[in-house]
Amino acid sequence: MPSPFLRAPRRPGLLVTVAVGAGCLVAPAPAPPAQGSPPYRPRQDHARGQDVVRALERGAHPLRSTAPYGGLKDLRPLGRIVGDAGVVGLGEATHGSHEFFALKHRVFRYLVEKKGFTTFMQELGWGTGLRLNDYVLRGEGNPRQIMLEEFRHAYTLFRVKEYLRLIEWMRAYNKTHRRKLQFMGNDVYYPHDRIFQEIFDYARERHRPDLIPRLTRLYDGLIPGKDVGAWLVRYHRKSRAERLRMVRRATEARRLVRSLRPGAGRKAAGWAEQQARVVLWTAKAHAAEDFSNYRDEGMAFNTVWWHRHKKSKILLSAHDAHVGATGLDPEHTAKRQGVWMRELLGRRYLPIGLTFYRGSFNAFDSSVPDEPLTKFTIGPPPRGNTERVLDRVPYRDYMLDMRTVREPARSWLDTVRPIRNIGSSFPEVNDHFALRRTYQVLIHLHRVTAARIIGEKVVTAPRARSRERDELPATR
Repeated sequence: MPSPFLRAPRRPGLLVTVAVGAGCLVAPAPAPPAQGSPPYRPRQDHARGQDVVRALERGAHPLRSTAPYGGLKDLRPLGRIVGDAGVVGLGEATHGSHEFFALKHRVFRYLVEKKGFTTFMQELGWGTGLRLNDYVLRGEGNPRQIMLEEFRHAYTLFRVKEYLRLIEWMRAYNKTHRRKLQFMGNDVYYPHDRIFQEIFDYARERHRPDLIPRLTRLYDGLIPGKDVGAWLVRYHRKSRAERLRMVRRATEARRLVRSLRPGAGRKAAGWAEQQARVVLWTAKAHAAEDFSNYRDEGMAFNTVWWHRHKKSKILLSAHDAHVGATGLDPEHTAKRQGVWMRELLGRRYLPIGLTFYRGSFNAFDSSVPDEPLTKFTIGPPPRGNTERVLDRVPYRDYMLDMRTVREPARSWLDTVRPIRNIGSSFPEVNDHFALRRTYQVLIHLHRVTAARIIGEKVVTAPRARSRERDELPATR
């Protein structure tokens, strides 16, 4: 059960709301259509709907399965689309559906075997990624136990058998291959004891243990200990002026770590500086008036650092909202992770969006006290939603290269429309954006089922709680 002080966001992504009086972090309301974008006209769209569907069908590549094992021939078109991209951002329309997580395993396996990818980067804390990577690389620890200890609060949604299966597959792969796979987190929501320990170890390696007390004083208040929920509450009881002082102290600590570079090995120095940078990103995010923007910027820079310094091609896994190349405010100028990735890597970043028509998922129920972890089942989306037309393409599941799709589907994909964006909490809200401006590739699934959470009781919501109606029958 999540801490009463930690609440799943009412926006996509894993920003946990910290309720501390008037200073709590509150996610913004859903974005209306961007100004200056083509308007949505239901009657006009209905009149030309069949032409749009036919154009989508001509550009679609059917998917044989979302299961991680078996043949991969149906993913060959994806290999051509990926080309020489160094980072592929693969989204998800919910944080709790089996098919999205299983498909990510399948796509990663293809990218490993056919495109030379070596890192699975998840929307998880940097320190959590380090612990799991110890297992993936060297077999250290028990991945299930690590997930039980680390995947807490909103991250509980990722504590699933699907990801455990992925991590165990990566470990098995590493036992028989010289080129090693790595599992990493890129999030800066909270610091991790492991990060500070590595900074202190670096000072010892540089024969400067005398600096550890000073670093400890500078980081006082930022080291969370085992109870992250309690740390979050304590931290956000600080005034903003106090949190800004923490930023200055984290900045000074980073300079101190950098001063140890002379004579150090390049890799060791770069790694220690990155650890100090992660702490600084975290402090900046929690001191900012807009936590979400700083968080996304930090995640993007962590990902790019890993890509460049580890010389690793990355599958970046996050919510649809965090991999897309447009923002989420009314003007779509708020810079999410995908926007930063496009700026930093250009065409070497490929964003892929995932949508679905109907099915089940896990989320925190924001309509009742304590927000219990709940399995929701919903039917087709409301009339006018993008998924209504996507699901009329006569393939159960398919992939669409939106860069090459022809008219009239191209203009339809360029128009801002409502689309489901279900994050860590539910009832859902629609977002509004144009698919082709946000992603280069789209994967649409007809039906999804709830992921299998490890070690957590999940309540099943009555069908009526989904606040949706089956307005049309399934088109299969």
